[in-house]
Amino acid sequence: MAHVDPRMQACVDNCLDCYAACLSTAMNHCLQAGGEHTEPTHFRLMAACAEICRTAAHFMLIGSPHHRHLCSECAEICTECAKDCERIGDMAECAEACWRCAESCRQMAA
Repeated sequence: MAHVDPRMQACVDNCLDCYAACLSTAMNHCLQAGGEHTEPTHFRLMAACAEICRTAAHFMLIGSPHHRHLCSECAEICTECAKDCERIGDMAECAEACWRCAESCRQMAA
């Protein structure tokens, strides 16, 4: 891989980790748990979070200057997702991945 700023590489890694955590948690844990876990607003938020994380990572990897806009939006959605996962409970791994991603995306957006 070409030389990538270490902070950007860390953000890419955090985005991809969050993508995997949200998608996996939604498709496995949430679908099994049911109830609030599959409430449409929460489930859509997890899907949106996974996708914006994947997209933000993609834009950083291709070196697009538009990554800043995506990272700003990603930080906002990850924060919302982390709070909702904490509200419902029993999704600490997902919430932690979201918090990490939100923080590194905020730095990339700055």
